[in-house]
Amino acid sequence: MQRLTGGLSAALVLLLAGCGGGGQTGQLSGLVRVDGSSTVYPLTEAVAEEFMKQYPGVQVTVGISGTGGGFSRFLRKETDINNASRPIRPVEDSLARQNGLQYIELPVAYDGLAVVVHPQNDWVECLTVEELRRMWEPGSQITRWNQVRPSFPDRPLNLYGAGTDSGTYDYFTAAIVGQEHASRADFTASEDDNVLVQGVSGDPNALGFIPLAYYEENMDKLKVVAIDDGNPNNGEGCILPSAETVNNGTYQPLSRPIFIYVNAERANDPTVAAFVEFYLQQAAVLAPEVGYVPLAAEAYTLALERFQKRLTGSIFGGKGSQVGVRVADLLRLEQQSTEANTP
Repeated sequence: MQRLTGGLSAALVLLLAGCGGGGQTGQLSGLVRVDGSSTVYPLTEAVAEEFMKQYPGVQVTVGISGTGGGFSRFLRKETDINNASRPIRPVEDSLARQNGLQYIELPVAYDGLAVVVHPQNDWVECLTVEELRRMWEPGSQITRWNQVRPSFPDRPLNLYGAGTDSGTYDYFTAAIVGQEHASRADFTASEDDNVLVQGVSGDPNALGFIPLAYYEENMDKLKVVAIDDGNPNNGEGCILPSAETVNNGTYQPLSRPIFIYVNAERANDPTVAAFVEFYLQQAAVLAPEVGYVPLAAEAYTLALERFQKRLTGSIFGGKGSQVGVRVADLLRLEQQSTEANTP
């Protein structure tokens, strides 16, 4: 997979050259191994490129195994960092304990999931969460567009979505169906979001879901659908995904935080530690460059403190995907609890 943007401006490169993860430029060396989510990949790859410019002696490898596949490798201690588009699940947290692996969970940005159709689709502008649920729930018998809404044409409905090893699949099913990993099985699936873009853009009867960044990079090939979550407090019904609606919480329930997970033992390696600190210091600048929404400044400060204090475990309680949460609130509560329990 290629990075979503072709490069950074000269001004941004100069800005990054004056910042970063400790020590003087070029003095670090070694290998940082990253794998996991294809959603988080563009941001991590952008950070890795800028980090390696400052530290030519460091090699940062970034793979794309999907969130679940990445966690499998991470929990076997084959990687230092796992990219994840959802929080760690209970079974993964339990396996980490069995393997004697402590991890540090760090949110790095917000993402929205975009529901997309072929550009020639002229009948759908907005869908409700209930309509999406009926399309995607286990055992769904909806196979034609007019079964979704009688005013839609009598045409086949072809569904495309993230593969079952993907955190994007986990979050979408939790948000839309109401249960993580619960959906019909008869859809075209891939852990590679570029494959889904190609599929939907080549199928006039298609509907799929992809990370917002991939829609924004392919707006000439896709049409985005607004979502109505049925909550009058979130706006005037149909809300389109954008940096603004993801950040202000009105694009619900398809807005979510994305993460990196760091092996706590490997965090003591100066090169790994420098890369993680650089990541948290630069994510707010780089996230918009690759189509993601920065966290609040307070959230990055608290996440950096969490890493520097080597606070392990999940602020989500190891329960997997959770809908409608704000990571700054969870990090603040953790900080308050830690301070209250410190003599």
